[in-house]
Amino acid sequence: MSAHIHGTKVHGVKPDDSSRCAHYHQSNDIIAIQFYCCRQFYCCYKCHEELCSHPPSRWPEEQFHEKAILCGNCGTFLSIREYLQSGYICPCCQALFNPACKYHYSLYFQDPSC
Repeated sequence: MSAHIHGTKVHGVKPDDSSRCAHYHQSNDIIAIQFYCCRQFYCCYKCHEELCSHPPSRWPEEQFHEKAILCGNCGTFLSIREYLQSGYICPCCQALFNPACKYHYSLYFQDPSC
């Protein structure tokens, strides 16, 4: 399953037009992450697990400059470093990101200490 969010194809389980999915659907669950392993955007790691036939791999810290985060509210692409340093607020539209996502950073990013 996938949706086009601000012109970007995002895969997920029941994705909405802001990148929320069946797993994470609070008002501030509005980012999609491009996975390092397949370079495809997914709503979350659980969506990747359900929809992919390969295990995920994490972004290496030396590539945190890559624009791998999509704000589902405005469509802005953020680098991983910009996202990690955002204070859970989109720097473009000021939409709030879910601060609890920090508990999953190690699933997406290698040593996410900025």
